[in-house]
Amino acid sequence: MKELELRKATFSTAEEDLGVARRSPETPQTRSASYSLAYTDVDFLLRDELRPVRLQLELLKPEIIQQEKGIHSTVVVFGSARFADRQTCKQRLQQAEHLAQQSPQDTALQRKVRIAGRVVENSRYYDEARTLARLITQNSQHGGECELVVITGGGPGIMEAANRGAMDAGGKSIGLNIVLPFEQRPNPYVTPELCFQFHYFAIRKMHFLKRARALVACPGGFGTLDELFETLTLIQTRKIKPVPVLLLGAEYWKRVIDFDAMVEEGTIGEEDLQLFQFVETADEAWQIIRDYYHL
Repeated sequence: MKELELRKATFSTAEEDLGVARRSPETPQTRSASYSLAYTDVDFLLRDELRPVRLQLELLKPEIIQQEKGIHSTVVVFGSARFADRQTCKQRLQQAEHLAQQSPQDTALQRKVRIAGRVVENSRYYDEARTLARLITQNSQHGGECELVVITGGGPGIMEAANRGAMDAGGKSIGLNIVLPFEQRPNPYVTPELCFQFHYFAIRKMHFLKRARALVACPGGFGTLDELFETLTLIQTRKIKPVPVLLLGAEYWKRVIDFDAMVEEGTIGEEDLQLFQFVETADEAWQIIRDYYHL
């Protein structure tokens, strides 16, 4: 009993003080916003001057929860929010074709048909991301242990595919959503207690990499490029330790980014080309990760 007494906190907890505060009699003074406990006053927390506090809270909340869930290593999967499963992409192509047939002279609609056709072809990356996440999860999560947990941006498209693959294997996965006017909503395959929402891109990207043991980038747009190049920059400048960075779909990546031209122009070194590898399939990506960590 004395040992338990020694372990008791000296100060009241925030929860205890909140309970006491709620028992205060209502008066003009206690109803005033200034009287509210600072940590319960949402209007106060949303003030511009409180930005540093909000940044810290956004860093701490996912960190503490992941620690409590025993998550210490992750595989990051990036990719387009616009590459859905093949059936959905085909339906969108049919809709685009129907509209184009009604206005055959409309060049903008014809272009949309061509793009929708490419998206159908690119839907293979949805399948590869789903397969990869299933392979990672079924080979890494055993008996409550979570050696490698798939982490995505939590939204649709490639992100959904990776979270879905983890669920296929009966395991957990993480989703790091961010408040945006479009595209961002939690997909239904993220493990609910590991589904987070962010306001700050910078803090979100920090959480992507804090436990990362590998990064797989499927074809994607500005967001994917931003996340990929930030990772490569951090490895290049030795701000983080090297991890496998795998670019799934060499044809896409070599068409979108001419890495060799960057070397020839002197903007990166020849050795920087060793910071990443091209892969074509989920099996190939998983084998590289396995070999790297001798799993």
